[in-house]
Amino acid sequence: MGKLTVIALRAVLVVLLAGSVFVQAVMVPLLAVDMEELNADYAYLRTPFLVITVLGVVTVQVVLVSVWRLVTMVARGTVFSHAAFRYVDVVIGALVAAAVVVFGLAVLLAPGEAVAPGVVLLICGVVVAILGVALIVLVLRMLLAQAVARDAEAAQMQAELDEVI
Repeated sequence: MGKLTVIALRAVLVVLLAGSVFVQAVMVPLLAVDMEELNADYAYLRTPFLVITVLGVVTVQVVLVSVWRLVTMVARGTVFSHAAFRYVDVVIGALVAAAVVVFGLAVLLAPGEAVAPGVVLLICGVVVAILGVALIVLVLRMLLAQAVARDAEAAQMQAELDEVI
């Protein structure tokens, strides 16, 4: 990965992380104030909705930090090592947790008349999309495992060749 690509990706990650902190620090409290004016029939949705929102943002932040660490490993040329698996596993776990959180939102909104049934169906579609991304990252993890194994095998063969020479 080129130096310019690493810088551009880090800039995007910084902007996204700053935006997520802004959402947690400013937007969630504003949302809480706005939700105080909800109809009494839907007041029970306020706290769970805010918790789900914060948890969703936290899962995004975990993914962003893990990707930052992986980009750092790429820049140093150490991404094809067993240390990278930790960050990839964290990304997969955070994506699965995000899917669970979003599904919790669908479950929260499903009963009653708070939202139309189509909205709940759309939210469930988002859950499937998030799980799809988690599966893609899992496949990429398997490719990383193959690359690490090949790298170790090549290093062993090089050591054997050096002994012969």
